[in-house]
Amino acid sequence: MAKYVHSMIRVLDEARSVDFYARCFGLKVAERLPFDSFTLVYLSNDESETELELTVNKGGTAPYDLGDGYGHVAFSVEDLDAVHARLETEGFAPRKLVDFAPGGEVIARFFFIADPDGYQIEVLQRGGRYK
Repeated sequence: MAKYVHSMIRVLDEARSVDFYARCFGLKVAERLPFDSFTLVYLSNDESETELELTVNKGGTAPYDLGDGYGHVAFSVEDLDAVHARLETEGFAPRKLVDFAPGGEVIARFFFIADPDGYQIEVLQRGGRYK
């Protein structure tokens, strides 16, 4: 059986992205691998074994075209309302809280926030399938 270990996104500004993921989700640099034309930065925290890999192509100045193929990454949190309020207060502009109830019963609570490169991140209330 395969074990899922990381997802990768390309970012323009390493420091800006590392700061965003640290302040928003408590991710810290687990490993940083510099190469001639790019740097790989692996972010993680104690909540999960899965890592987020940031690829920084050296010399890049234009924003990446995310196209229409990218979906999102997701984080689950203990207190969605508190995280939303904190991110709002810190100026990160999270979108509105959503109670997802397609059949009349709430099956998920979440909001989305964009990282500095425009990647969409879903933040879900922990519980149910999002432990």
